[in-house]
Amino acid sequence: MASSTSPARPPFDPELEAVLVTLADQLPPTITPEMIDVLRADTALQPLDDLLAEVGVERDDQTIPGYEGESITVSVLRRTGRTGPGPGIYHTHGGGMVMGDRFLGLVQFLPWIVEFDAVVVTVEYRLAPEFPDPYPVEDCYAGLLWTAEHADDLGIDPDRLLIGGASAGGGLAAGTALLARDRRGPELAGQVLIYPMLDDRDSSVSTLQIQGVGVWDRTSNITGWTALLGERRGTEDVSIYAAPARATDLSGLPPAFVECGSAEVFRDEDVAYATALWHAGVQAELHVWPGGFHGFDIMAPHTALAQAATSARNAWVDRVLGA
Repeated sequence: MASSTSPARPPFDPELEAVLVTLADQLPPTITPEMIDVLRADTALQPLDDLLAEVGVERDDQTIPGYEGESITVSVLRRTGRTGPGPGIYHTHGGGMVMGDRFLGLVQFLPWIVEFDAVVVTVEYRLAPEFPDPYPVEDCYAGLLWTAEHADDLGIDPDRLLIGGASAGGGLAAGTALLARDRRGPELAGQVLIYPMLDDRDSSVSTLQIQGVGVWDRTSNITGWTALLGERRGTEDVSIYAAPARATDLSGLPPAFVECGSAEVFRDEDVAYATALWHAGVQAELHVWPGGFHGFDIMAPHTALAQAATSARNAWVDRVLGA
């Protein structure tokens, strides 16, 4: 139900709504600044390594130079015993710019390692508000540079290197792709933008529709963007790399896969971004999943809608990589 101050929204898919009811005590739809520290959790690497071992994937952590030369970490994930060259995926994780780690969303890119023989490099960019813009996107770009420069050692074919991420990670992937275009490299074969966080201006109908419901509502979105941009949020003093929806020229970008749910904050900005890519002559595939809330494919993977979304995404990656 919409609140008295929010316009009516599309209904949630019935299967997904049942999941939201089940998770109501664990996933508050609204995140405020004072909740950030509480929501940040230590990464449990041992269970992760057990999961990787079960599917035959090995992890190699590397310390590399990030923005302004400060050290950041990337993890290289590949099939155990793999020899290259082959496809590469550069991954920027989600978490609203304020939380998460480089393994958040593992289930979305693990099939690309197992089924497509890809090497995934996932970056531990620094988080806002401690490290506001431009730290996150510049850390992501630094990691992409490192990946391209070490492609031979990593077993990556530089002509088959994709960038991808979900939520804030989708926004960072789009911003990093813009940086790569404007700084003349590295070349990317495609960008996978999974319900990306693209626009700080809080002006779309979809952001007004999602308040106090679902996952990552309007207040949460304002919390994330304010942590990243501070008083610059919503002003003209915001770069296209921080908020890619502000870009007026999307020409020269790699092909894109863009997806979102019909019942989430990011719907309108994601549809607008795909449209702007088409207007710029860039190939894009857009999916708006009916009744999908933010992150539904991860939180409700057993549902028909989540399985359809995952299948469409994996098929696009397969086609672009030629795996």
